[in-house]
Amino acid sequence: MITDINSEDRLVQETFADHMRDKLGWDSVYAWNDETFGPAGTLGRDSERDMVLVRDLRDAIRRLNPSLPAPVVDEAIQKMTRHDYARSMVQHNQEFYAWIRDGVPVSYRDDAGQQQDTRAKVIDFRVPENNRFLAVRELKIQGLKVPHYNRRADLIAFINGLPLVFFELKAVYKNIRAAYDGNLSDYRDTIPHAFHHNGFLVVSNGHHSRYGTITASWDHFTEWKRNDENEAGNVSARTLLDGMLDKARLLDLIENFVIFDDSKPGGTRKVIARNHQMLGVNRAVASVVRQEELKRTYPERVRMRPAYRTQPPPPEIRIAPSRVEELAEVAELSTGRSHGLGSLYEPTPAADLVFPLVERAHPDLGRLGVFWHTQGSGKSYSMAFFTEKVRRTVPGNFTFVVMTDREDLDDQIYHTFVGCGIVDPKATPRAATGRDLRRILGEDHRYVFSLIHKFNQPVHGNRPYSRRDDIIVLSDEAHRTQAGKLARNMRLALPNAAFIGFTGTPLFKHDHLTRRIFGDYVSRYDFERSRQDGSTVKLVYENRGEKLGITRADLNDRIAEKIEEAELDPKQTALLEKLLGKDYEVITADDRLAEIADDFVDHCSKRWEAGKSMLVCIDKITCGRMYQLIMPRWKARIKELWATQDAKGKAYTAATDPDEKEKLDRELDRLRKQIAWMESTIVEIVISEGQNEVRDFKRWGVDIKPHRHRMKTGFETPDGKRIDVETAFKDPSHPFRVVIVCAMWLTGFDVECLSTMYIDKPMKAHTLMQAIARANRVYPGKACGVIVDYNGMLKSLREALAQYAMGDGPDQGGGGGGGDGGGNGGEVVDPIEKQMEALILAIEATEKHLVALKFDPQSLIGAKGFDRIEALADAVEAVSKSDEARKRFEILTRQVFACFKALVTEPSAIPYAERHDNIEAIYRKLEEGRDTADITELLKALHRIVNEAIATQGRGKDRAAGLTVDLSRIDLKKLRDEFEKRVRRKCTVMQDVAAMVEARLKAMLARSPKMMDYYKKYQEIIADYNREKDRATVEATFAKLMDLAKNLDAEQQRAVKEGLTDDELALFDLLQSDTATKANREKLKQASRDLLAKLQAVLRTMEHWTLNAQTQAEVETLILDQLYLTLPRPPLTDEDTKQMAARVYEYVWQRSAAGVGFGAATVRSPLPIFRTGARLSGLI
Repeated sequence: MITDINSEDRLVQETFADHMRDKLGWDSVYAWNDETFGPAGTLGRDSERDMVLVRDLRDAIRRLNPSLPAPVVDEAIQKMTRHDYARSMVQHNQEFYAWIRDGVPVSYRDDAGQQQDTRAKVIDFRVPENNRFLAVRELKIQGLKVPHYNRRADLIAFINGLPLVFFELKAVYKNIRAAYDGNLSDYRDTIPHAFHHNGFLVVSNGHHSRYGTITASWDHFTEWKRNDENEAGNVSARTLLDGMLDKARLLDLIENFVIFDDSKPGGTRKVIARNHQMLGVNRAVASVVRQEELKRTYPERVRMRPAYRTQPPPPEIRIAPSRVEELAEVAELSTGRSHGLGSLYEPTPAADLVFPLVERAHPDLGRLGVFWHTQGSGKSYSMAFFTEKVRRTVPGNFTFVVMTDREDLDDQIYHTFVGCGIVDPKATPRAATGRDLRRILGEDHRYVFSLIHKFNQPVHGNRPYSRRDDIIVLSDEAHRTQAGKLARNMRLALPNAAFIGFTGTPLFKHDHLTRRIFGDYVSRYDFERSRQDGSTVKLVYENRGEKLGITRADLNDRIAEKIEEAELDPKQTALLEKLLGKDYEVITADDRLAEIADDFVDHCSKRWEAGKSMLVCIDKITCGRMYQLIMPRWKARIKELWATQDAKGKAYTAATDPDEKEKLDRELDRLRKQIAWMESTIVEIVISEGQNEVRDFKRWGVDIKPHRHRMKTGFETPDGKRIDVETAFKDPSHPFRVVIVCAMWLTGFDVECLSTMYIDKPMKAHTLMQAIARANRVYPGKACGVIVDYNGMLKSLREALAQYAMGDGPDQGGGGGGGDGGGNGGEVVDPIEKQMEALILAIEATEKHLVALKFDPQSLIGAKGFDRIEALADAVEAVSKSDEARKRFEILTRQVFACFKALVTEPSAIPYAERHDNIEAIYRKLEEGRDTADITELLKALHRIVNEAIATQGRGKDRAAGLTVDLSRIDLKKLRDEFEKRVRRKCTVMQDVAAMVEARLKAMLARSPKMMDYYKKYQEIIADYNREKDRATVEATFAKLMDLAKNLDAEQQRAVKEGLTDDELALFDLLQSDTATKANREKLKQASRDLLAKLQAVLRTMEHWTLNAQTQAEVETLILDQLYLTLPRPPLTDEDTKQMAARVYEYVWQRSAAGVGFGAATVRSPLPIFRTGARLSGLI
């Protein structure tokens, strides 16, 4: 039996079908009770069990494959309609999808008797007009299995008879979540064959809509908000229909933006691109198409050409004639041909030929742009969609080189591509060495995965790895992988390749190097937009930890005495200078770490229902120390919980009041679960392996061996197998729930169930944003990610958020590659010729210093083997003659590095690469001697001295611990305006080198270990640290950036005047409008009172309701239903009511998430920002 449908539901169906027919050009059929069966029937179905419209499918196969014999057409239809009862819905869907996209495999013998193996096309993805698009309303469907359930589909979109889009529609006043929970979930159980060919599902009430796949949980159903990346966004159903059901876009979506991923725990996931992914990838593919046009316009022999600047450089750095010829040779790198200086166009008159450069014939050649989609928005899938769409739709034989800078990132992307069936692990090479990579790139492979570090072999300009111009390099985390000698080698090895940079962080205004290499943005999807779209969850910042103080006035004397006793040699002195007097000693002070361990166990144990946790420490040793501090406290916390359970058990036995017993029973049940969680939870360290780590950890009283064994061997599963630590931590059901790290897993490591990041490590800019974004992944029941700040990263966080905002500023125009940045804001970097001048000046100044020290830099030019080793040793000996000589050399070399980094992939800089590399080799050799000096015992002694001098202060009212901030409330525009002023000036690299060296040298000499005032230095460090822990500082900082309520006294007076409590006034403000009459104002007041009473009654029984998606939906529905009953209508409309309900729900969620209940005398604020004193259990 099929239940009847109400008129409101039918209205939405009719509206959708009419729009598809009238606006999008679909055929439309109403099937309910009007359908006739048989080959000549309404749809050509034989019975209600048929889901494929065979008549339309047969016509399409004949039309698209005119040469196929009739029996072969029948074979293709039979394959597309068969049902295997032994296979699951997902298995059917995966097989049918492959055939829909690539064609049905069929075989037959032609007229000559030859065997023909081919594929029968069922859809023409290139010409929409060659397909039939049919929308069918209210289609009856009967299940294939006993008891043969009967269901009715609201609307199904067929292409050539294949049911590709399934709509579940509700009345406009209903919550669309009900369509998922109440209908789609049932259909997947009762009529699963309805989804065997499904592309995606849509749920809607005519106003709001979401789409997802047959394997997606509700949290992974998403909205389609825009049909162009630059649009503001609209959640209306019309936007989704115009976007996803447009014929051409639907075909593109089905062909190029669906994948099946087996790489994650929990079985096969069917993934369909989110709105931003499809828009971004299509822009990137368009950039490839444009690159192909540029390659046809500019043949290989003219893509690089000499150029000249008529403005002469300073006399002391005029270029010698030999350099002119050397620069001209650079133009051969991408062509293998010799040009002569005037072969491409008539040069400037000879009298002005003073500064030759090499430039691209077109600025966008080789540049596909930067693809910035913020962390957590599915960058790995976007890379997969991009490469596969290019392969399918752009003519050519492309090789995709996927380049990262870390093994864990390389593994993650590789396993994603393998899991999605894009690459065959047996046929896809992964270079083991630099020589291996050279060989692989000289061959013809569709995909190559490698680390940038594998470009470690010398590359000669006339012998690159490959001259092919159909190689596309995908550089993951582009801001990190393009600088230095390795990146230069990659460009020389692949001179004609095109480069696209994928990154989760924006191009900052001063990040001109990334722009110069990849071009400007090709696609942008920023931090705030991803949160609004539901691609990521919001982040909540919580400041915790105690203030510090220095307890000993004789700190300087004690440190100086120890240094004198040590009798350090110059290398040891240099190393001590590098390590001592930094914030490290403060951050790792024993008393402070003990306090953090106490707070961590308290905080983590109270968030036991929220998900997994990650603690980030300053270094590997501190990870080990924190583990040893945490574990005894973890066990002590379990004992406390057992004691609490015993006490409550006795109270339960003694209680006589039924309500009290019920309350205690719930509390006991929760305690039992919490104890079980803590007892089963595994806490482990995950750090990279280091040389002599056993010895180094042992010096701090830590045995690293059992941890390293766990990191190498992973965990044993109940079936006797083993899984690695990474897989275990990503698995929500595995008890490995708390990980302690210092660098690993901070970038490129996606754990959807990770909900809390504890940060006790100084981080800035890209690194900080990538780290905190570990907690922003969407996961069922996860309302937000929490960032706990122990280190005091407030200033760095503001700067990083500002840079994110600036990266999305109005002068950061999108589009394809090209340009060195700029836009409306004006040029922020010097032109190439000025940067070249700065590089030459810095190199010559450094070489002049070496000559003054009796070392000839020319002795390193072309030197190899023992000659080079001896020359480097001579250079280090010369530089080490005095402390001043060494420090002057270090300052000069850093200037050389900075100048060369800005030009590292510019052909004009290549002739200076060897001189730069020689200077760098001397610097590294000098560092090597310093860093291998052994001062461990002295450092331990000094560390003890500092430890004894630094202690945590007592708790006071000025302490910021427990204060939390919803980062989604930050006004990024204000932040951008504030910080933008700092980078408006040009990033000029030309300086008075001599003056710069003298100023820096003076500062460095003052930092000598024997001259430094350590008491003052540590006082300054502690003062900075304490400022980040000061309540007034934190509140004042964020108050400037958020919409805080002003003048609370006046607000309290207004509450009395209106006759409302603070909570009632807060709701009243959310409900009233400027046009409300006096009578309606009174009705709104009463509605506020009634709503508050309802909320108090319901929320009292919903503990931690903000953690659970189901209870969230119940509260949202309660608010909407209550307002429909109590608001004055007219003048308020349905739309007004829904908007008010949304505002109220957001307010109620914020209050509950902050641990602030209803009914107490609280300061009202419709947008609460600071959640004072919110302990763990109250955060979420």
